Amino acid sequence: MKIAVSATGPTLDAMVDPRLGRCEYFIIVDPETMEFEGIQNSSTALMHGAGIQTAQMIANKGAKVVLTGNCGPNAFQTLSAAGIQVITGVSGKVREAVERYKRGELKPTNQANVSSHFGSGMGAGRGMGMGRGMGMGRGMGRGMMGGGFQGMNYGPAMPGASSEMTREEELKFLKNQAQLISQQLEQINKRIRELEQEEK
Repeated sequence: MKIAVSATGPTLDAMVDPRLGRCEYFIIVDPETMEFEGIQNSSTALMHGAGIQTAQMIANKGAKVVLTGNCGPNAFQTLSAAGIQVITGVSGKVREAVERYKRGELKPTNQANVSSHFGSGMGAGRGMGMGRGMGMGRGMGRGMMGGGFQGMNYGPAMPGASSEMTREEELKFLKNQAQLISQQLEQINKRIRELEQEEK
């Protein structure tokens, strides 16, 4: 049996990506041997249908279980139709997530836990209100909360994540989010420095 895990990088030590359709990578793992394959997700740049495309890619790889942070309705429907179990609310390193699954600590969900287009405002430079928030000097507050978190449907108004997660799970999830955003910010700043060097 194979497990697919949404990830921020192509290895078992990468963090679980909270997005499914627009995650950077998928790790296809054999939980018995821990042999794995890291696959770059070609659906990240799609305007529409990223969840469905990603779900089809997972099904084509023969995975029977998906571990991720969040799953929208289109991806959930596609995965369910293919007989693939979906487990949401997963965070931490890919290796740890697979170990938790093997110990029976992670249980399948029976519905999507976020709305369509979750995470489409995230990703390095693809939103999070970055341009509006930081670029025009209105501060990270407006950029992050106005662009990112509302776009992510995270917070009190989000039915799935907050009601299904325990306090500990939500805390872990948010720490994972913060780490992801920090990594993305690092990549953006690195690219800014590269571009500034080219100008000189």
